[in-house]
Amino acid sequence: MKRGRRLPGSRATPEQEWGGRLPIALVFPQKPALAYSSLGWQAVLELLRSRPTLAVEPVFWDPDRHELVRPFGKRGLDAFGVVAFSLTYEFDYLHLFRILTASGIAPDAVRRPSWPLVMAGGALAFMNPAPIAPSVDLFWVGEAEAGLAGCLEVLAEAYVRNGSRDDALDLVRAIPGVYVPRKSTLPVHRAVHLHSSHLGGLEAPVSSCFITPDAVFRDTLLLEVNRGCPHGCRFCAAGYVYRPPRLASLDDLQEIVLRKRPRKVGLVGTALTDWPDLGRFLAWLGERKVDVSLSSLRAEGLTEELLDTLRGLGTRTITLALEGASRTLRDSMNKHVREEAFLRTVERLSRKGFNHLKIYLLLGWPGEIDADWEEFGLFLREVDRARISGGGQGKTNLKLITLGLGCLVPKPWTPLQWAAMADEQAFKDRISQIRKATKSMAGVQVRSDAPGLARIQGLLARGDERVHELIRLAAGLKGREMEVWTAALAQWPGDPAWYLDRERSRDEIFPWEVIDPGLDREYLWREWEKAGTRRTSPPCPMDFAPDGLQAGCLKCRRCGLQKWLQT
Repeated sequence: MKRGRRLPGSRATPEQEWGGRLPIALVFPQKPALAYSSLGWQAVLELLRSRPTLAVEPVFWDPDRHELVRPFGKRGLDAFGVVAFSLTYEFDYLHLFRILTASGIAPDAVRRPSWPLVMAGGALAFMNPAPIAPSVDLFWVGEAEAGLAGCLEVLAEAYVRNGSRDDALDLVRAIPGVYVPRKSTLPVHRAVHLHSSHLGGLEAPVSSCFITPDAVFRDTLLLEVNRGCPHGCRFCAAGYVYRPPRLASLDDLQEIVLRKRPRKVGLVGTALTDWPDLGRFLAWLGERKVDVSLSSLRAEGLTEELLDTLRGLGTRTITLALEGASRTLRDSMNKHVREEAFLRTVERLSRKGFNHLKIYLLLGWPGEIDADWEEFGLFLREVDRARISGGGQGKTNLKLITLGLGCLVPKPWTPLQWAAMADEQAFKDRISQIRKATKSMAGVQVRSDAPGLARIQGLLARGDERVHELIRLAAGLKGREMEVWTAALAQWPGDPAWYLDRERSRDEIFPWEVIDPGLDREYLWREWEKAGTRRTSPPCPMDFAPDGLQAGCLKCRRCGLQKWLQT
């Protein structure tokens, strides 16, 4: 166990008193720097540490050294009442298994006769909990604000009166948002925190607990601008499992900034340019000499005024998500990007003195052919001309274009849950093709995912409980990440091709359907059919009325969420 520095801004004593409270180890299964830049984990910490019946200690994991990192406290995890994991990425499953083993806690729930309870939450808990379910006693399914603290307070009462672990699980198995494998009534509905008076509003947007140089985003206050996404890109789980889409209010974000007084703010969201107050908020930050960074943006939303504001704030790099190589691929993805708007934005970026453009692209889309990437090669030449045109006199201010190539992993609860995944060689061939096509282009560089690891991620994302044995095998091995998984696959009796390489039938039941995120299966199937015929669907309506009636989801009625919201 490694003792780390005390949490930035922590007022906690080195060793908390547990008397009369439920001790909870809140585990982020990665290095502290990533936790300090994870809004979900920080939101849970902030929510729980003010509850008088709970004693919460943050715990981290160093995957390189295979050891726990403890900002304070020396007790082993096996001494806690609840060991709660935040699961954000599929590879966190491996870390969870190793953390339990290193802490002397049996990694199989059926072999744990007493406390602690092992709990898991985060995006993976309501996308597909099956691969890690044999290790977990209960999952929190959905948004923490929608009842997590209440669930833990029920467990606290059982713990303090020396109740058994089985009794405690029986007490919470029917709580909305709780999934207890082999105990809960299925499917378990995702817990959603909705604004009390404004269905499209984001009540109490999340912000960083820590503003620290130890974070990945150094000395930056991260602010949640929106949750969910209205655009319905068919590959993006966030656009489906976080419905309905919600936007923060300008007043709430300004209040957070005034209270925390940061020197830099990072705006987090899947649809930043859809926020109508973005320009006003950026100008307000500029008046206070606060630096800004933004996640990826939509070219259509980058107006002259918004770019001027960003440039005035010192922003030099812009990230645009093009995703599809060709127009028809983007239609198949339901990615509403107009080429002319994209090129106009590139020209403006160059003219206004931005020096780095990052463009995200996806490889391995179902039905993708060479002609799609030949079209992209031609489009990239137009991008090059646009940046030179913006610079004037045959020069460009936009010195660097980075193509970020992502290997498509078809995710649960998206229309691609029926899709086969491209094989490793197909990914490698496409990456090689793009590198060759851009080799002669000055100022263009290519960065790509590792295809082998993307395939492992796909297996973990789409697996059932039989994949748990693969995680167990990998957890017992040492070496580089890909080497570990390759060796584990060689020992695993399962067939990766069964999970990855076949297109699913319409009626196949998926292991993740123990969860109900609120979407009609038929809606997702229709979107999958549209992907095959390369047809688009309109975005979710954002005309939310203050009382939530006859507007938004309750008016749209396409995906079925309105029935779920009214139950």
